[in-house]
Amino acid sequence: MTERADDAQFTITRIFDAPRDLVWRAWTESADAAEWWHPRGIEIKEGSVAVDARPGGRYAFTMVNPADGSQYPTAGVYREVMPPRRLVFTWASPGDPDDTAPVITVDLRELDGDRTEMLFHLRGFAGAPGDGDVYDGWDSAFDLLGEQVTARAR
Repeated sequence: MTERADDAQFTITRIFDAPRDLVWRAWTESADAAEWWHPRGIEIKEGSVAVDARPGGRYAFTMVNPADGSQYPTAGVYREVMPPRRLVFTWASPGDPDDTAPVITVDLRELDGDRTEMLFHLRGFAGAPGDGDVYDGWDSAFDLLGEQVTARAR
């Protein structure tokens, strides 16, 4: 991952052809999150996803690179949970202090035609399209999220 800086941040906006409730569940249900909380080409370690989407609740999962076996454990705490509109949570490695961890905000807005706009904002890491790092990893994961919720919306 990139070095954390207090002013570093980026935003990704996506529109999904799925109702907001489906997108919300993909963020807040362990089984749903396990299908997309990783970039394409990376896998989730079986049984590693745990989501307790409530203020003060925690989540955890481990990504695995099948090419070399590298593991990337990730965990955080939910600061705000406003179903089905907003999630705010920390994003770090297990054991990192929550008060200094990067913070992710996800806002979901209903659009006409059972579509959902997702505004994803990560404060605490720099990122830009083509960085081969955090931005591209999340962007790839959102491709998988879009495929998942679109398929379920049909």
